[in-house]
Amino acid sequence: MNPRAFFALLCAATVVGSHAAAQTLDVIYDEAKVPKYSLPDPLVMNNGERVRDANTWTSRRRPEILEIYRTEMYGRSPERPAQLAFDVSSIEKRALGGRAVRKQVTISVEAGTAAPKMKALIYLPTSAQKPVPLFLALSFAGNETVSADPGIILGDRWVRDAVTNEMVKQRAPEASRGSSAQQWQLDQILAHGYGLATIFYGDIEPDFVGGLKYGVRSVFLQPGQTEPASADWGAIAAWSWGLSRAMDFIVTDHDIDATRVAVMGHSRLGKAALWAGAQDTRFSIVISNESGEGGAAISRRLYGERTKDLNTRFPHWFDGNFKKYSEHEDQMPFDSHMLLALIAPRALYVASAEQDRWSDPRGEFLGAVNAGPVYELLGERAISADAMPGLHQPVGHTVMYHLRAGKHDVTAYDWEQYLKFADMQWGRKPD
Repeated sequence: MNPRAFFALLCAATVVGSHAAAQTLDVIYDEAKVPKYSLPDPLVMNNGERVRDANTWTSRRRPEILEIYRTEMYGRSPERPAQLAFDVSSIEKRALGGRAVRKQVTISVEAGTAAPKMKALIYLPTSAQKPVPLFLALSFAGNETVSADPGIILGDRWVRDAVTNEMVKQRAPEASRGSSAQQWQLDQILAHGYGLATIFYGDIEPDFVGGLKYGVRSVFLQPGQTEPASADWGAIAAWSWGLSRAMDFIVTDHDIDATRVAVMGHSRLGKAALWAGAQDTRFSIVISNESGEGGAAISRRLYGERTKDLNTRFPHWFDGNFKKYSEHEDQMPFDSHMLLALIAPRALYVASAEQDRWSDPRGEFLGAVNAGPVYELLGERAISADAMPGLHQPVGHTVMYHLRAGKHDVTAYDWEQYLKFADMQWGRKPD
């Protein structure tokens, strides 16, 4: 096996393997075993008052739900730092055989310090009229894995040192170039006249217990503090925060249409995309690709991954207050439909894979459906289907959902649907 093929296999095993390894012996995969449950109504205030108009939702209920999530699940993220800085380190106007403009940008949390730096890779089609609509997403590996383009600056990766057993940062090998290209469908995106921007999520916050000291959260610790308090933000919120800081750069780039930016994420990064979209209304489209528990799936169903799995296997993802809901999902003052409702009236796409039972496809569908009343209150069209659609039968309008064949992954079919959705929402046709 050549080095590139081996690296691609290793990356896939890391992501998919951790997904499978987390599965518990008592996991529910039988709909008959899903308990009866009732969902909190997103249109009923904490004081019992019903929300009957858009103004009440926007000025009172939406902030109330955001506060619940900031306290009870994700933790509270800081505002944009005053010293945030951008450095466009390279621009290639004839990348990919002349089909794209390639930009590489360093986003510094605190300019001139050792604080974490995010490396953004941006491709824009040379043939499209400017400014260009854009898809923004975090990646599980360095930017060099998005394309075999030799001009991409090699990023870093986190690996476990065989001697010390500590996680250390290393420069990615040449063999990693293009190893995840099939998940990005860059040619398809560019052909539609859209751009793609990616950032390695490990640049923002490394994804392991103890990673706080290496990530952006460390910058905001109080003097003498080494561990987060119960309502301090977790890694999911940190990755979401990074997406908003990327948006801070995007609004300064005149080659990009900042009014038409879709934030997209897969798996745990789908959770991050949803929270970024819920908080930051500059994203006009939010896409969840198999985000599962803690993302688009209804937690009260107890199907597949559960809250206790998140808190046990990935205790760094959410805030300390979220731990109390392990095996007590029925006591949550929220569920995924309320998270999705925070995106209204902006466009939302939720997608599942048939074989990805761990992420609970039906639960993801129901999360999208039950966000519908808020969308309808705001004058938008939600999912009208009563039953879950069949394979490869997308349903909805401003809120859409599809179930595709296959496993936990991002495929060409997924991207085909997201591009069609963007065409519809942004009112344009492919160039």
